[in-house]
Amino acid sequence: MTTTKTARELAETYFTAWEAGDFETLRGLLADDVDFVGALGTASGIDEALGGLRGLGQVLEKIDVKTRVAEGEEVITWFELHTSVAPPAPTANWMHVENGKIARIRVTFDPRGLLAGFEKKA
Repeated sequence: MTTTKTARELAETYFTAWEAGDFETLRGLLADDVDFVGALGTASGIDEALGGLRGLGQVLEKIDVKTRVAEGEEVITWFELHTSVAPPAPTANWMHVENGKIARIRVTFDPRGLLAGFEKKA
């Protein structure tokens, strides 16, 4: 017997895995055709999405979740993104789940601190 995680549980597992750098777990959560749109770029498909998560994961220090709201197949997570290159960035992440997998992700935050931090690091 298999159990399907709720959208809320998928979001919780997603953030825990990303913070831990566990990309195999992340791969199992994402739909093959996952669609990502964020302040720093877009990704179509699981490999592009994981590439983006790995890229930001190189400077990721902590994800401080403030609140998570779930309704049906929709989840919004409000958190502070802590990186080694910028002050914490207040961030909103919306996920849509289809067939037990994360199918769409939209992320919004002010990217200026991260962009400046990346420039200094280069």
